[in-house]
Order: sequence, then C-alpha cells, then structure tokens
Amino acid sequence: MVGEVSEFESWAGPPESSRPPEVEPFVRGCAWPAADWAAYPRCEPGPAGARLPADTRAQAALPVGVRLEFSGEADAVELDYCTATAELGPRGAGAGTGFALYRGARLVSEAPAVLGRGTLRLAAGAGPERGIVYLPEGMRPVVLAIRAIGGELAPAPRQRRWLCYGDSIAEGWCAAGPAGAWPARVGREWELDAINLGYAGGARGELASAEEIAGLPADVISVSHGTNCWSRTPHDTALFRAGLAAFIAVVRQGHPALPIVAVSPVLRADAESTCNRLGTTLADLRAVFEDVVGERIRGGDGRLSLVEGLPLLPAERFADGVHPDDEGHARLAAALGPLIRAACDRAAREDDR
Repeated sequence: MVGEVSEFESWAGPPESSRPPEVEPFVRGCAWPAADWAAYPRCEPGPAGARLPADTRAQAALPVGVRLEFSGEADAVELDYCTATAELGPRGAGAGTGFALYRGARLVSEAPAVLGRGTLRLAAGAGPERGIVYLPEGMRPVVLAIRAIGGELAPAPRQRRWLCYGDSIAEGWCAAGPAGAWPARVGREWELDAINLGYAGGARGELASAEEIAGLPADVISVSHGTNCWSRTPHDTALFRAGLAAFIAVVRQGHPALPIVAVSPVLRADAESTCNRLGTTLADLRAVFEDVVGERIRGGDGRLSLVEGLPLLPAERFADGVHPDDEGHARLAAALGPLIRAACDRAAREDDR
C-alpha cells in the first residue's frame, strides 16, 4: 500500500546476534537463512533477491510474521534478544515495541523490548494450544536464547506452510501490533505456518517475487496486491493484466498443483474512481485482477480460486482510509482464513486419493 518506505539499512546487530542454532527449532514464519543485512530476511538473501526493487527489499529486512512456537508446560519463557533500532517508521508502534505470548487466540503476557541486548520473561500460560511468541518486528530483533522456567518446553510441531504475498495490508499496517495482522490471526486460528511476504509500498507483482514463491516449499499460497499498481508505480489495465498473468504463470511453474487463493484489491475510497497518471482507477485494476484469475480458472486451473476484495471491508474499518484498523484485520482474517485452510485441506484430500 502507499506509504513512506525507509531506505535500506544494513543489519546493525552485533556479531553475536546471528541466529543461534539452539533457537532455530522454535522459529516459524521465516523461509530463508540469516543474511548480513537482516537476521530474518523475507526475501532470498543472495543475488537472486537483489533483483527485487529497493523498496521491497527494504521491507524484507523487517522480520514481519516471524515468531517462536512451542509446546509443553512451564511457568514462564525467558528470552535473550538483541534489537537493532528504535526507529519504527510510518507504521509506528503497530510495528511492534515488545514481545507478546499467545496460547491459541488468547493473549497470555506481554513485555516491552529495549534497544540493544536484553532479557525478559513471559508468563507461558497453560492449555493444549501451542504457545506463540510474537516479536517486536519494527525493532529488527533476533532471539539469542530461549529457556523454560518452571517446566519444560519443546519446539511446536510443524504446520502446513502458507506463503502470503501482498502489500502493506498483508504486512499488518494499522493493526495495533504484529499479532493483530490478518495473516497472523489466520495462522493462529487455522493452524498454518504463515510466511508473511507482505511488502509495504511494494508488492506490485514483480516476477522476481513470483520466482521466489515458485522456489519455496509450500502447501498453500495467497496473492493479494494491486493498490500500489494504481499509485506508487502507476499501471494501466494492459500492463497490470500482463503482469498479473505472468506472475501467476511463474508461480505455477514451481507449484503446478498447489492451491492459490487470489484476493483482488479491497476498498480504497480515494482510488476507486480517481485516475492515476495513466488514466486508470483502482476499480479498473480490480476488474482486471478478477478477469485474469477468472480466465485462468475457466481455462482449467482448478486449484486457483478468486476472492473479490471489494466487499470484504466497509469504509469505517479503515484507520487512515487505506489500511484496516484492528477490527478490519479481524474481518479479513474471518473471511479469508476459512477459504485458505479449506483450499489447503481440499488439495490434500485430492492428492491422497
């Protein structure tokens, strides 16, 4: 979505902040190894990822959606960590300024993060649900150690992997914190390992991103972009049509039978009937999105499904006219979560026949 995107910064953590192997079994939501510019990169960290636009790669340095997941019972979880910055950018406190521990949908405990090295304890709660620790994404943290206090914890069992490609709405903008973003909510409720590939200001359907998605192991994929093709990098309908068709085609080269849930752009009041510099409205781009996906479905892609984005959110559920508030993210999760999980389940059943 539209918004300022900070210039790319090198990873500022100390040498000891590289991801410790003893913590890795607990880490979820990260598809790539550490890079010299990010502890938990959200794009391919080497030369292939360098082909992405600078704004996308800058957002990929933030560990959006990265979390720790555990099973077992303990009184508390103790974490050693290091953060790289206290500058949260336009997203503000919603980018995360502390750690939050959930058991399923229930928030158990929270603790603020400090700049630099720190140690904190979170009450672990109890119950059959897995424990999930969300990180202060905007501070670019890395977890250096995890310890159980008054009990034992183990890495939670792996869940089916969901690649969630989108813009700042997928990244979680205007949710009160990382745990409130709609992909995080869907992952908790529907037991999916959400890999957040939401890039604020970016996600214009670049083929470099499609190639990354095509090369990642996954069980289900969602694609939800288009607004930044109206504004930040203006497209007309012909360019958007060709780009989206090519994006899906490249993803399908890597995942010929994987379920893909394609979500056309949600409401954006200032763009619905306003032309960009190429004479195209967001309503025009949405119609093209739905047409491209529909054509492919009618052509025989039975594991591609379309969700019309316009009805998903009413105007009053946008915090700034562009990004959903907490209730808006909850509504997106309630609408899209069952569809994404159902697509995953249906493909698994069909493959088992």
